[in-house]
Amino acid sequence: MAVPKRRTGKTRKRKRRTHFKLKVEGLTTCSNCGTLIPSHTVCPECGFYKGEEVIVKNN
Repeated sequence: MAVPKRRTGKTRKRKRRTHFKLKVEGLTTCSNCGTLIPSHTVCPECGFYKGEEVIVKNN
């Protein structure tokens, strides 16, 4: 059975764990209302996409 001869140091452990991270989606701001939305999607708040109203909101 494989048993480590020496204890793994903090620095070595943390260097190994630098790749265990979550990827952040590309968030952009809506050109109409300024809320953060994922790239290439219609804004759920105002219904605009690339400066054009795609979804008509009845408020």
